Amino acid sequence: MYSHQNFGQNPYAYRQTPADERLIYVYPRPRPYYPYHYPYYPAPAPYIYPYYYPRPRPYPYYRTDENEMRASWREWEDLGSPLLGMKGAPAVSSWSANRLDTFVRGEDNRMWQKFWNGRRWSRWNDLGAPRGGLRSSPAAVSWGPNRIDTFARGANDGLWHKWWDGQRWSQWEDLGSPRGGFKGSPAVASWSANRLDCFVQGMDNNLWHKWWDGARWSQWENLGSPRGGLTGGPGAVSWGPNRIDCFVRGMNERMWHKWWDGNSWSRWEDLGTPRGGFEGAPAAASWGLNRIDVFVKGDDNRLWQKYWNGQRWSQWGNLGAPRGGVQSHPAAVSWGPNRVDTFVRGNNKKMWHKWYG
Repeated sequence: MYSHQNFGQNPYAYRQTPADERLIYVYPRPRPYYPYHYPYYPAPAPYIYPYYYPRPRPYPYYRTDENEMRASWREWEDLGSPLLGMKGAPAVSSWSANRLDTFVRGEDNRMWQKFWNGRRWSRWNDLGAPRGGLRSSPAAVSWGPNRIDTFARGANDGLWHKWWDGQRWSQWEDLGSPRGGFKGSPAVASWSANRLDCFVQGMDNNLWHKWWDGARWSQWENLGSPRGGLTGGPGAVSWGPNRIDCFVRGMNERMWHKWWDGNSWSRWEDLGTPRGGFEGAPAAASWGLNRIDVFVKGDDNRLWQKYWNGQRWSQWGNLGAPRGGVQSHPAAVSWGPNRVDTFVRGNNKKMWHKWYG
């Protein structure tokens, strides 16, 4: 049974019946013999084998969008701080494409500015403070080219206003406060030229609203709160004419949403929370009609994002943190389609920048 091409093959044996002592040997079937030559097998003609890709998992389309967004965020950039450092959270506004104006509360309780002019970052500029100094982080917004409006809580617990008109900075203006005062940092949004909407957390833990209509300031308006009240300052943004979206942290450590649709204020909407919860005030930005990006500082000292794409809210996305972690609530702004810039205070008491686009 053996032949040279079957060398090394061992036979195997079996009994025909359990009572039969005789063994029956079976030799493996011999391999076909091929005379050796080079190549051993003739080389086949070129043939492209089809590769079958696995079918994609049936995720909703916005899951892929989330992954692409997280992959497109740039690394953290250290922008330094005023001479004595900064405390609290930064604020940011933009009055044209590729223009950013950031503001912080310095350790001297004065407001400092640093801006990006499209090519480089400026030095830190001292913009002073209302009498008694700042008692909160600032808020900032722009309603037109070369126009910036900033707000902060002063030593008298009132809302103070300072603006850039294209040529110079104004003096500080006292806008008062809701009944009983307010705490935390203000938020501001603008939905058209010469329009400003300011929001604060009142001492009663309700959301209060004051606006400039182009001619005069309104009285303070009480917008209520989610059940249990606010536990942090608000965030606000506008994505179109006569539209405002506000975000707050509720008593259950979840983010709540309330919006003005041009006719009335909505009820409060629960948007959940990142894994582990979050701290401080949300920040919101919009780079197009019916688009909102909201950012919070998670309890893990990382930056988290949730966005509205015009149809539904995304899941919470983890955007990481500068070394040492995020040490303040964030600021956010957009100066063009598909562009978002965020700012936080880092562990080294300096301002850090992370952007998408």
